[in-house]
Amino acid sequence: MLNWIWLGLVLTSVAYGAWSGRMTDVSSAALSEASTAIQLVIKLTGGMVLFLGLVRVAADGGLLRVIVRGLRPILRRLFPDVPEDHPAMGAMLMNFAANMLGMGNAATPFGVKAMAELDRLNPHRGSATNAMALFLAINTSSIVLMAPTGTVVLREATGSAAPMAIWIPTLFATICSTLVAVTTCLLLSRLPRFAPNPPADPGPPLDLGAEEPEVPDLDAAPPPLGPAQWLLIGGFAAATLGGFGWQLWNHLESGTSDAFLKEVGNFWLLPILIAGFLLVGVAGRVRVYDVVVDAGREGLQIALRIAPYLVAILVAIGMFRASGALDLIVAGLSPLTGALGVPGEALPMAILRPLSGSGAFGVMAEILETHGPDSFVGQVTSTLQGSTETTFYVLAVYLGAAGVRDSRHILPACLAGDLAGFVGAVFICHLWFA
Repeated sequence: MLNWIWLGLVLTSVAYGAWSGRMTDVSSAALSEASTAIQLVIKLTGGMVLFLGLVRVAADGGLLRVIVRGLRPILRRLFPDVPEDHPAMGAMLMNFAANMLGMGNAATPFGVKAMAELDRLNPHRGSATNAMALFLAINTSSIVLMAPTGTVVLREATGSAAPMAIWIPTLFATICSTLVAVTTCLLLSRLPRFAPNPPADPGPPLDLGAEEPEVPDLDAAPPPLGPAQWLLIGGFAAATLGGFGWQLWNHLESGTSDAFLKEVGNFWLLPILIAGFLLVGVAGRVRVYDVVVDAGREGLQIALRIAPYLVAILVAIGMFRASGALDLIVAGLSPLTGALGVPGEALPMAILRPLSGSGAFGVMAEILETHGPDSFVGQVTSTLQGSTETTFYVLAVYLGAAGVRDSRHILPACLAGDLAGFVGAVFICHLWFA
């Protein structure tokens, strides 16, 4: 699908540019956007290295285990057909917890294992069970507690005055997408139209072999805090809260408390998040510097991986915009989108987000470069990027890995979540950035 979309953008750009007389602009955009993409990758690399290292410190320090314990009673209610001591439950817990921390690379192996274990409980092999459908609905709607790393770093690279400002709106949008996806999935599972229809030859069960990830002991007690750790954590908390109280008192006296609270939401969260992750590592007796350095190497690999995608997408979108074709489409849709409060420039992002994560990231980069990261369309696009996952990619990987051919109601439920994420992103951006 992305292949045809990309090819269509380039060919339409050239053909429309010939009619509009903008071939000079189209030619310039092709080269300038390729250069811009590489410059963005260079700017992104430092932030990716830092954030991936910090997340690994917090995970190794015990934050992953805390999230797992919080999710366990919720999953018991959502998945009554899965025994609590079954391996599928542990794999799902690890998958959800890793996703909530933004550790997508660590979450995928556990997701595949969860699908394999759920398939062993499947009375109709080859057809998705209700538990599989609900598991995938939650995965594609993707509640992420942490700030979306790639988006925040890209916003900073494109000159945002407040890169972290989209953290709370993104959390709101992804909660909307998850609630709608889960509710739709549960309701559709009761309809006769979506009853299991297993294929005649479902194929052999999935065998992960040596690639099967090991689920750690989720009930292991964390190491006790020593006096030095208590002193460091307590001293930092007291000093930071004291500084917050002092600044708040000064702003109350000057009558600017509202501006200060907005400043806290936009600028205080990142330094506190960095310090908090490091202190979680200290509490878990993690060698924080060594782990940040070791885990940060993954950021270099990610930057190298996204470079070709970013070049391809930015060149295609840049040519499309330079030809005048994008302006024509936006102008035609503006009466409808404007009435709904939706910026027409964000529609390409909304359409591409379920299809391709790298493609959507490239479109977001082009929008932030063109309109600015702190413009309203830039805020909406940034929020939309983190509101859902790449639906078709997730379904292809997980259903394919488990050999499921009859997906039943999974796709409608996931697309309903995507739509809810988009609506939630637009709504909260109007409210938050008004």
